[in-house]
Amino acid sequence: MAVPLHQAKAELFKTLGHPVRVRVLELLGQGPMPVRDLLSAIEVEASNLSQQLAVLRRAGIVTARREGATVTYALAGGDVSELMGAARRILTDLLADQGELLAALRADGRLRETAPERPVGDPVLGNPA
Repeated sequence: MAVPLHQAKAELFKTLGHPVRVRVLELLGQGPMPVRDLLSAIEVEASNLSQQLAVLRRAGIVTARREGATVTYALAGGDVSELMGAARRILTDLLADQGELLAALRADGRLRETAPERPVGDPVLGNPA
């Protein structure tokens, strides 16, 4: 039985759900790179990078080409680079909205700090001030 589309998409996003894998895809969006260059750009243990590259390769998101002792990785298609760009745009919008909310909260906090203090008591309940 075929996997439902929503499940296949969820699996794709799970595959992308690791910071090292995301960084690899961002770097490969600039063009193919040898493993040694990926390793120096990402600054993780070689074994960790190797594991993450294997996950991306098994998922068909990246391809590997060996030339002598050098293994060079590339994105399997341009859509992956577009997906990384879309993620960047979404995050930019979300953070901009959060920045506006944060500014409003800070402004509200300053208003409260400068507002005259109210009496501690509650005249409605009969507690004295």
